[in-house]
Amino acid sequence: MIESPINLRLGQLAKLANGKIKGDDQIVICGVAPFDQAGPTDIALAAEAKFLNRVEECQAGALIVPEACQVKVGNLLLVQNPRAAFAKVMAHYYPARQSQNSISNTASFGDDVSMGKRVEIGDFVSIGNHVKLGDRVILGPGVVLGDHVVIGDDTTIAANVVIGTHCRLGCRGLIQAGTVIGCDGFGFAQEEGRHLKIAQTGNVLIGDDVEIGANNTIDRGTFGSTRIGNGVKTDNLVHIAHNVVVGDHTLLIAQVGISGSVTIGKHTILAGQVGVVPHISIGDRVMVGPQSGVGKSIADNQVFTGSPAMPHRLFLKVAHILQRLPDLRKRILRLEKKLKEIGEQKRR
Repeated sequence: MIESPINLRLGQLAKLANGKIKGDDQIVICGVAPFDQAGPTDIALAAEAKFLNRVEECQAGALIVPEACQVKVGNLLLVQNPRAAFAKVMAHYYPARQSQNSISNTASFGDDVSMGKRVEIGDFVSIGNHVKLGDRVILGPGVVLGDHVVIGDDTTIAANVVIGTHCRLGCRGLIQAGTVIGCDGFGFAQEEGRHLKIAQTGNVLIGDDVEIGANNTIDRGTFGSTRIGNGVKTDNLVHIAHNVVVGDHTLLIAQVGISGSVTIGKHTILAGQVGVVPHISIGDRVMVGPQSGVGKSIADNQVFTGSPAMPHRLFLKVAHILQRLPDLRKRILRLEKKLKEIGEQKRR
């Protein structure tokens, strides 16, 4: 664990997390640690039964637990949402790095670049023409910004990110290393066995409070925009094709691939390696299980799994049958053999 220089009493953490204390509210907490590695000056999370049943084994100075739990030992921070409280505590001990208000002498700038207050620009950053950077923006080493790019306040862009022309990013965003935003979409027309490139003339619009994982690719629209809503979070290695719309607060987990012109609603979750065919819509508050292939539109408030994706309850029935197929095949072969024997006997 990275050591934190911040020390707080448990009572102070309770105010931060909007929780209640059971035990010593004056104990000093110096950091956050995993349940099995925490020491007497750490706070740890025990949100699930597998941890709550082992509280007596934990060496942590304090534990974040659900407010309804019946644990009677140790110093406890009781909260309604333990994981959310844990996130707030973590953010306090390990705050995001602030801009150093510095510009590397190896960075290059085009014409008409506008910068807000306390901007940090790392080594070998390349900024195009007519670019606008908000306050406290951080550009890591090797970042490339095309012409007419706009970056909102308090956005951090990690090393070697490329953002294409006319793309716009909102405020308080985080773009992890190696991501490419605004590359050409995969658009071709066939003629006499050749593939003719269709010009990609649009852009990418990203809302506020968005986090894009490492090595994502988000294609610009063929016409118009590819749109990523407010609060969207993507894992590493996600691909979003041209003219996709991703609704607010949706989660896209590792290796999700979304084809062109797909619309995804708000508060939806696509688990790892989900693939989505072009020109369909996925509604609000939908959950799609890992490695699913989504081949048709899904309405709001659905849970789908499988390839092809189907309602989760149906998938469970299909999966149960699939496991029994070898035995069912043997039974069918035996029945066919028996029927054949009965038929031969009747012909005699």
